[in-house]
Amino acid sequence: MDEVLVAEGLRKSYGDVQALRGVSLTVGTGEVFGLIGPNGAGKTTLVRALTGTTGVEGTVRVLGTPPAGVDANRLSLLPQSFSPSARLTPRELLSYYAGLYDTARDPEVVLREVGLDDAADTWYEKLSGGQKRRTCVGAALVNDPDVLFLDEPTTGIDPAGRRAVWRLIDRLKASGTTVFLTSHSMREVARLADRVGLLCDGELVAVGSPEALVAEHGGESTLVVETEATRDATDALEATYAVSTTAEGVVVRDVAPREIGDVATALDEAEIAYGSLAWSEPSLEDVYLSLTGETFQGRRDGVAPPTSSESTDADGPALAAGAEESR
Repeated sequence: MDEVLVAEGLRKSYGDVQALRGVSLTVGTGEVFGLIGPNGAGKTTLVRALTGTTGVEGTVRVLGTPPAGVDANRLSLLPQSFSPSARLTPRELLSYYAGLYDTARDPEVVLREVGLDDAADTWYEKLSGGQKRRTCVGAALVNDPDVLFLDEPTTGIDPAGRRAVWRLIDRLKASGTTVFLTSHSMREVARLADRVGLLCDGELVAVGSPEALVAEHGGESTLVVETEATRDATDALEATYAVSTTAEGVVVRDVAPREIGDVATALDEAEIAYGSLAWSEPSLEDVYLSLTGETFQGRRDGVAPPTSSESTDADGPALAAGAEESR
């Protein structure tokens, strides 16, 4: 796989604040790379470094050259905040951005891909939040980029629209487009990313596939047995399983799905009454907690995360991201 994005030893400070502390990474052709981390971890600064919109110490290469030397037709950026003209329609906006490039995709095709056929002639200011964001996604795609940076692409989009954007990203990947994705939705990152990087206090503390990160840092699967007979349940299970108690009942750790029936059988044989069995496996959220020491405060489906320090960028896709992100 060819290296499309290469960062070596990136450092950036704002006064006494170190936003990036020696970040190095590579992203290959057709790869979706997901970047996660707490607010203020340095994610926006890293995106700006990779797109050449802020100066950093270290080396950045995009498509084999410094970002400033990349043909604008081959690169696109959707910032977290993007406010186009309120009195233009999605059709007019995409046509405008298509006209900025030597070659561009048919705006009508892009409108269909992002699910805006029925709202294509509605003023931007009259669109719903999800329709506005899909318009912005479309504007970032109209130049058919080889490398696409998406910062919180589905914030405010309804579940159906979000799935449509996910399918679109899948198609882009299949066609060879490299996607660098930042998101506050762990579900989104786990669904889309081939590899995930966790940035914390300006350092890239872990990189790997979602499955590998969960296996290494996520901890054990758990089976919660809802019961009032916690002492009896513990006695019945602890010879075979690692067991602890909670307010809800008994927690059985490191249980494979196929073993749930064995646990239930052991409880039945000991004549222990229980209300429910709830099994869960570790996730990226558990990885996040393990590596950052912080409870994940990101977006649940369709709900925006707390406002970060990023500001609105009216210049649009393929240009500057929002305000610098400090620690």
